Amino acid sequence: MNAGGGKKRKTLSGRILRALVIFALVICVFSGAVVSVMIYRRQVQEGETMAFSYAKSAADYIDGDRIAAYVATGQTDAYYDQVQQFLDAVKRESNMWYYYVFVHNGDHLTYIWDAATEETKNYLGDTEDYYGEAQAAVEAILTPDPPEIFYVNWVPDFGLTGTARVPIYDSSGAPAAVVGVDLNMPDVQRMVALFLLLVVGSVVLVTALGGLLFYWMVNRSILRPVSALDDATRELVANMDREEPFRVDIHTGDELETLAESFAKMDLGLREYIRELNQVTAEKERIGAELNVATQIQADMLPRIFPPFPDRTDIDIYATMDPAKEVGGDFYDFFLVDDDHLALVMADVSGKGVPAALFMVIAKTLIKNRMMAGDSPAVALSHVNEQLCEGNEAELFVTVWLAKIDLRTGKGMAANAGHEHPALRRADGKYELVVYRHSPAVATMEGMRFREHEFQLNPGDSLFVYTDGVAEATDAHNELYGSDRMLEALNADPMAKPDQLLPAVKRSIDAFVGEAPQFDDITMLNLQYYGPRTKTEAAQA
Repeated sequence: MNAGGGKKRKTLSGRILRALVIFALVICVFSGAVVSVMIYRRQVQEGETMAFSYAKSAADYIDGDRIAAYVATGQTDAYYDQVQQFLDAVKRESNMWYYYVFVHNGDHLTYIWDAATEETKNYLGDTEDYYGEAQAAVEAILTPDPPEIFYVNWVPDFGLTGTARVPIYDSSGAPAAVVGVDLNMPDVQRMVALFLLLVVGSVVLVTALGGLLFYWMVNRSILRPVSALDDATRELVANMDREEPFRVDIHTGDELETLAESFAKMDLGLREYIRELNQVTAEKERIGAELNVATQIQADMLPRIFPPFPDRTDIDIYATMDPAKEVGGDFYDFFLVDDDHLALVMADVSGKGVPAALFMVIAKTLIKNRMMAGDSPAVALSHVNEQLCEGNEAELFVTVWLAKIDLRTGKGMAANAGHEHPALRRADGKYELVVYRHSPAVATMEGMRFREHEFQLNPGDSLFVYTDGVAEATDAHNELYGSDRMLEALNADPMAKPDQLLPAVKRSIDAFVGEAPQFDDITMLNLQYYGPRTKTEAAQA
């Protein structure tokens, strides 16, 4: 027994020693990480202040009313040269890499001024695609009351760069262009490395001394009682079904004796916990079953019978919704307002899960009720916005693309409340994005009015609408699927029927995403318009 106890004490000693070493490493890593983050944040804040100072000085200096003429004509003048000299002078006196002014054009930008070397300089009218989060950041600062967005990237061969952008306004208060500043931030790395070296060195020394003292105390006064507790615990685990209470004879007069008493209490609590766990497991299974029912209810609310109007020869529709969770926040809808007018809905509720699904049910019902009452898309969204804003303590909102189409003429009216741009294919053509200004999302603010625009469908044309789960599907490398890949998938067989086209797009998304998890609902709808019905068909209907 003594030999066995000695062997246990030796093994436990080794484990304690290893634990102390690991503890020391964790302290070093943690303290180093905390200090690194603190220094990094302080340096980034300084860089942010400097970058926005440069950007705002240029925004204040430049006359926004002149920019539209430069973009339209591509011609420079004395004022243009004066601004270029100003930007060049500021850049020479700073540690900036790039100092430039551009105009936002959808998924790319057009340069107006660029203070850079001849090797990297962009000239008036040069264009460049956005990368990473740049497009979203630019679109954010072009909204009313724009935020100050500063983000730091690691650029190979250069190191850390901080980017800030500030809008330039014309005399009417509208954003005319954007000033961009890319700041060189090499001091961040040096400061972090220096403080990290000092802190880690101090922590290693203090931890090593404290660890040796602690190990000596543990080795002298704790190992034997712990060994006794170990033996008693083995007996406890081996006899969980016994009736008699747990006992262990430890009389050290300190915390170890209290621990032994706690083991006895734990024995009683553990058996009670097992009984409660069985109850919780049963409750979890019940909740899972109810979630399955909720999933089915949500699916049943969306039109799922295709073709939806088998007796009509003027249109063909197909739609799909693949939720990221058991229940989702996306929804689509289509219905005949009367024999000659078709309503189309594509929407995305903020958030995921049950709250978004409940909000989706309310929004879908309100939109359909307003459209069936004869409202135009913009008027319908205005009424729905007011109703959804009432008591919206969860601050959910919904982006909506809503259209009403006269099937006799193909003339349509659409309102876009912060939603994705639709794709339109003309007869014998290819799908292309239809880009126009959005209105804000529904339920973001009371009293909003929504823009609407006309469009025309000719016989043979097709319309494709979708939620952001399509373009923002992400692979394992955090690369977005994007609208270009979406259009490529649509145009692989642009003449395909809707029930063939949407599965083909979904297969393209799945192939791109691979094994990466689905983070957002994926919802799509395709309408093909074949032209007005004949008088005979209309009379028979």
